[in-house]
Amino acid sequence: MSSVCSVLSLDVGRKRIGLAGCDALGITVTPLPALHRGRFDNDLLVLRDHCQRRSVQGLVVGLPLDSAGQPTAQAEHCQRYGLRLAQTLGLPLAWVNEHSSTWAAGERHGLQGDRTGRLDSAAAALLLEQWLQDGPALKPAQSMAAGTGAEPIDGGS
Repeated sequence: MSSVCSVLSLDVGRKRIGLAGCDALGITVTPLPALHRGRFDNDLLVLRDHCQRRSVQGLVVGLPLDSAGQPTAQAEHCQRYGLRLAQTLGLPLAWVNEHSSTWAAGERHGLQGDRTGRLDSAAAALLLEQWLQDGPALKPAQSMAAGTGAEPIDGGS
């Protein structure tokens, strides 16, 4: 799937998941209320509802790579979570390098030190903007899972 569509972006953290969405034309990116994490099944109820209400056709998941572009332990966690979510929802997905996205979102919106989830969702919005700018492309989660996480992390293209 390479055309722009309604997408949900996730900035996956251990306590919260920042969320942002875009319209079907990829023009407007909107931060959404962050999800305070619980068990995956509980997260899934909220995320499925977002996907249904927004007619989401794909997911963009941020991966916190290190300064050399290599996956961190948190990136591996985000990748596992994103794959599980995409497979469960039956949606294609894309990865975006989120190195420094939280810092950039904090600077842009004056949210440094925010613990309410607004910063997480602002970071998710930056990830979605990056994905749209890079030339949006989504891949089926099944093909990404088949590579046991070894798929290139290149913004989804």
